[in-house]
Amino acid sequence: MPDSRPATPIAMAAPVNRLLAVGRLDYILHNLDLAGSVSIADLAEKLGVSRETIRRDLKTLAEQGRVHLVHGGGVKRSVIEPSLAAREAANALGKAAIGTAAARFVTDGMVVLIDSGSTTLSLAAALTNQSNLTVITNSLPIGMLLCRTPGVKVVMLGGDIDSTDEATFGIETMAALAHFRVDIVFLGVGGISPEGEFTDYTRLAAEQRHVMMKSGKAVYVLADHNKFDKGTPVRIAPVPQIAGLIVDRVPPAPLARAFAQQQWPVIVANGQG
Repeated sequence: MPDSRPATPIAMAAPVNRLLAVGRLDYILHNLDLAGSVSIADLAEKLGVSRETIRRDLKTLAEQGRVHLVHGGGVKRSVIEPSLAAREAANALGKAAIGTAAARFVTDGMVVLIDSGSTTLSLAAALTNQSNLTVITNSLPIGMLLCRTPGVKVVMLGGDIDSTDEATFGIETMAALAHFRVDIVFLGVGGISPEGEFTDYTRLAAEQRHVMMKSGKAVYVLADHNKFDKGTPVRIAPVPQIAGLIVDRVPPAPLARAFAQQQWPVIVANGQG
């Protein structure tokens, strides 16, 4: 005699839950394709689930090699920032020229904020023959280099250490900037889009670099030619006190026009253009 008992609710619910999970993963991957990065908070709100659920979904995708986990979300594997060591090796001569050119804007007694990155590290190397400076930085290598320079006082910004950039990022890092009077800021960027926008790999890094720019009287963006026409996922909002861009090659004509429209002077470190 056939069993006429109804299926239990548990047996009916399990496949539905699995489908919902698959749907969330597809949604996350679709948004990664569109924007290059996703936020846990935004996904949780849009999908109507807890942040812990989204964290588990991102962890699943990370284990599949389809996403890289970052603070507060995830980014596509294709837009992960290379390690600092790899960036140091790329175009080392061009970055050294940028660092030397940038150092000429630093004068005795200044308070200087130096962002993390391989190009800004070249600037720090160029500052080792100066004295009577206060250098504020979130970069561990820059702090280690300049703390050994006589006459240079180094202030390290606290926060969570990002192993890729070998630097601190986070709420504590940004909050600390409010305590300092900064004469000049030297900023690195993840890329410069074809429209002349400064961009970065994560929302956290972009927000922190915006806060860094706001803290100084004058801001110089340091970027070698590999950053030209390279639009990493997140836009860095500009500030009025951008004093110029220091680069190693003349930018392509569309970029040069975009910079001119913003009235951002371009300083070519090797004397071209």
